[in-house]
Amino acid sequence: MPRRLVKVTPAKLATWSDCPRRYRMAYLDRPAPKRGGPWASSTLGAVVHNALKGYFDLPQERRTEEQAADLVRRCWKSDGFRDAEQAEVYRDRAKQWVADYVRGLPPGMEPIGLERWVSTPTEKIVAEGRVDRIDLRDGELVIVDYKTGRHALGVDDARGSQALALYAIAARRTLRRPCRRVELHHLPSGEVAVWEHTEESLGRHLTRAEEAAEDLALAADTLAAGGDQDVLFPPSPGRQCSWCDFRRHCPEGQDAAPEVEPWATLAP
Repeated sequence: MPRRLVKVTPAKLATWSDCPRRYRMAYLDRPAPKRGGPWASSTLGAVVHNALKGYFDLPQERRTEEQAADLVRRCWKSDGFRDAEQAEVYRDRAKQWVADYVRGLPPGMEPIGLERWVSTPTEKIVAEGRVDRIDLRDGELVIVDYKTGRHALGVDDARGSQALALYAIAARRTLRRPCRRVELHHLPSGEVAVWEHTEESLGRHLTRAEEAAEDLALAADTLAAGGDQDVLFPPSPGRQCSWCDFRRHCPEGQDAAPEVEPWATLAP
């Protein structure tokens, strides 16, 4: 019999790595446990992503800073914010971030992919996911990931990102072009973290992804056969438990870190 390939996304792999219990609740339990409410930082990130996609969907002659800022206004949601006043402050900040960002883009640039789904099979897994933006520069693909978090990111973040590495591997297979460069674009600071992968560094990321995929697939199969869910999917309590969507269902997580407000993870 051919070997069953495990289908994974960077989000699934990250969830498994962070906390097997959270992975079980998010992807295996049916019915799924009720999640917590929306986080303001997630809302903010989604608005910025949608506004930038809308910006590049416009014809070249309409791509202006004013249009970019207006797209933030049109995409805006206030889910997770403390109140209307706080939401208005961050809406204005996001408008400025996006306007400043598009001002610095090369004139006439045209991404080859926006919110593009890419996928690649290996001997053990099918790695897939949705990339914020894919550029074509000097005949090679470049993976661009937008960030709106509290802290600027550096070269180590770009180099160590399994998600970006898997996107690069999948993009070159999907779009049939070389892809080694990955970039993290942090809009609040305007900083860009860049890493140029080698075949060896991409291979290391892929090997780790395959090992994690085998572990999570084995745990899922054993659970389906009647295994103990707490043994197969133990919690990994830590400070991240403060903003876990499944905190209400996890006593260990509640003991590990205090509950925080939905707007606590916003960029200052």
